[in-house]
Amino acid sequence: MNSFYTRDELNQLELASFGENVLISRKASIYRAEKIRIGDNVRIDDFCILSGKITIGNYVHIAAYTALYGGDNGITIHDFANISSKITVYSVSDDFSGETMTNSMIPTKYKNVQSKEVVIERHVLIGSSCVVLPGIVLKEGSSFGAMTLINRSSEPWSINVGIPFRKLRDRSKELLKLEKEFKKELL
Repeated sequence: MNSFYTRDELNQLELASFGENVLISRKASIYRAEKIRIGDNVRIDDFCILSGKITIGNYVHIAAYTALYGGDNGITIHDFANISSKITVYSVSDDFSGETMTNSMIPTKYKNVQSKEVVIERHVLIGSSCVVLPGIVLKEGSSFGAMTLINRSSEPWSINVGIPFRKLRDRSKELLKLEKEFKKELL
């Protein structure tokens, strides 16, 4: 038995849209599927959670145990991004100050939910066990080492690590040449 949904089964999930060669594990959990858009050549592995407004571009891999909490403002993942295992991306978060109540079972009038779109641009690489907070833009080509806390937007083509992250050095743009070569082969 194939561990990924068939195209007919993907249709039954009632996603907003999905492209060609989409592989979603049967063990992934999907909430508010009508708000999720998926491009071509996307793979979503076992035990991932996709919830709320999420847009995924082309040639994206989301590894096992990753959670994407899009809420109403959403998460946008552009082409050629790689989301390693055990990543958590929040576009929505409770207020932890103690001045309001928290959790999804409490009525909105008693809470102060923070909700801002998260954007993961082209060729971003997020290492295992990273956390991305609401309102962050991960600029093109930026990469993040394992267990990095991403609490602010990044510089393009940077290598970042730490809690909270700091820029380690610039990242090579050589892969853009490989992308052009790859796209030529597709024609």
